[in-house]
Amino acid sequence: MSLLREIQASLISDEPNLGGVLLKLRLLAARLGSDILSDWVKHEMSGYPNDVDLPDYRVIGVSFKGTFSGAFGSGINNAPIPTALVEQHAGEHWSNHRVRQGIAAIDDLVKSAQEPGSLGLDCSNLILLLQGKIYEDYACNDIRGSISRSSLVQIQNEVKSRALELTIELEKSVPAAAEIVLVPEGMENIDEGEVSKIINQTIYGNYTEISNSGDSAHIEVKAIQGNSETFEKTLEESGISQESAKELSEIVKAESPESKDEPLGSKAKQWLLSNLKKAEDGTWKVGISVATDVIKNAVKGFYGL
Repeated sequence: MSLLREIQASLISDEPNLGGVLLKLRLLAARLGSDILSDWVKHEMSGYPNDVDLPDYRVIGVSFKGTFSGAFGSGINNAPIPTALVEQHAGEHWSNHRVRQGIAAIDDLVKSAQEPGSLGLDCSNLILLLQGKIYEDYACNDIRGSISRSSLVQIQNEVKSRALELTIELEKSVPAAAEIVLVPEGMENIDEGEVSKIINQTIYGNYTEISNSGDSAHIEVKAIQGNSETFEKTLEESGISQESAKELSEIVKAESPESKDEPLGSKAKQWLLSNLKKAEDGTWKVGISVATDVIKNAVKGFYGL
């Protein structure tokens, strides 16, 4: 049986071993020469570092309840706290929890939570941020945040679903991928560009072409220090639209880098977050990962970092 079909058989079994499936997917990624798939599998197994963007399915909602005390012994116990107020006073990252643990850790969390149930989050810092902003004249004594067990189960299901969909699409669009076996005896040439397109479409929802983002990727940025025209041309040659290149150029000229390691200033960061959707809808002729790398390297070059 081919490696791809072994993965499919494991995924549709009654109790799939997701860890074993991911190991086989990592081997398949190596056979296909896909850094993108290899990175996704590695992060799903070992966890996502803080500097790596999370797939949407790993961002889950948090609910909050608090205990408040007032004058003359009055109090409010176990009171729901609206997430809108949490976001307003403390930031969106409190109400949307980023699950960066590897899949084995998520499995353990699911097993430790009773069904139906939830898991608590440390919200001690949130008490200070919301003090006096929930109930007028009431002190906030305690805040408890929780995420539902079902949200974690959904992460498990998303990984299984995307892995299965990926193998199905590879089988249809790259027939040679279905012939890869554990001990290869030679196989047809595989279109790595088509493989990358399918993986990005299935795993990340990015329907545009994207180059490998691993060690084999190479982005060349010319010497552009202080030269807006060359800066814009570099972005355009990489697939970013002329209009977007000019917009970013004006922002970069007007502000300074945040630091040597982080070339983007606050306005440039906001612009990038607002415009990355253009990589998804085809306005830019480049994928999200490569566009981000090109922009950061170009900004570094402009500032001479």
